[in-house]
Amino acid sequence: MPEARLVVLVSGSGTNLQALLDACADPAYGARVVAVGADREDIEGLARADRAGVPTFVRQVSDFETRDGWDAALATVVERFEPDVVVSAGFMKLLSQDFLDRFLTLNTHPALCPAFPGMHGPRDALEHGVKVTGATLFVVDAGVDTGPIVAQVPVPVEEDDDVASLHERIKAAERQMLVDAVGRIAREGITVEGRRVRIGAVAR
Repeated sequence: MPEARLVVLVSGSGTNLQALLDACADPAYGARVVAVGADREDIEGLARADRAGVPTFVRQVSDFETRDGWDAALATVVERFEPDVVVSAGFMKLLSQDFLDRFLTLNTHPALCPAFPGMHGPRDALEHGVKVTGATLFVVDAGVDTGPIVAQVPVPVEEDDDVASLHERIKAAERQMLVDAVGRIAREGITVEGRRVRIGAVAR
């Protein structure tokens, strides 16, 4: 079976990207990062791709007269790499419905969806007093952290946690969950029916 082709979108340091690059170095993983895209120049995520010899591209919203123009330009360049999966790895832009209709797009969130969506999942979990939070991998839809759930991993909240310490543990669990799930999708395929996601249900 050919390797699954991954396009990874980043906006910052690219730690999830690095986890995927490291995993893809093993031929048994079943996937390869064929391009890394960003919405800004001079970020560590792009540098990680360069060091790995992976092609990169940048599409900044400010370079386009309209958001629709940016959306179309992003979709056009992504399509050139013929991805099986697009991974939004800390990509801080919402993607258009047209983009999502064209590409299976995955994203992570540092909470157990549908709880605590938005920009401050770890903080909100602490403020709510939950004893367990975690990370979610989901298929991106038009909402904010509302797409069909692919995988989840729990992370206990410790008595002495602050936002930073909790978020660091969540991020570590999130990276492993992402690598494991993307590898399974690459090797076994994925089906999405409404809100139900199954890995291994069909051949890719």
